[in-house]
Amino acid sequence: MLINIFFLIALYIAFRWSVAWIKYFNDLDDRFGKSIWRWSYDYPVVGKRDISILDDKNFVLLRRKRNRAVSIMYWIALLIFILVNSIMSHILIKIFG
Repeated sequence: MLINIFFLIALYIAFRWSVAWIKYFNDLDDRFGKSIWRWSYDYPVVGKRDISILDDKNFVLLRRKRNRAVSIMYWIALLIFILVNSIMSHILIKIFG
């Protein structure tokens, strides 16, 4: 269980690191907004014209990097959720076992 707690701390640090990267990408261009939880769409949305790589190559490449950082953040959050459930199960086993 102690190893799980160390992994949880390491994942929390990695989560904060990924959030810092997303905030950094958001500050590079105002078109991203300030949300860290949402992917910027790279697909057609009804009523909105998407910026293609032919329109603004630098923005599209930056958007793909930001979306990759958001995906990594979600994976880390999923791993944290699984690890917290593991720690809670160990605690419950010690209490009721």
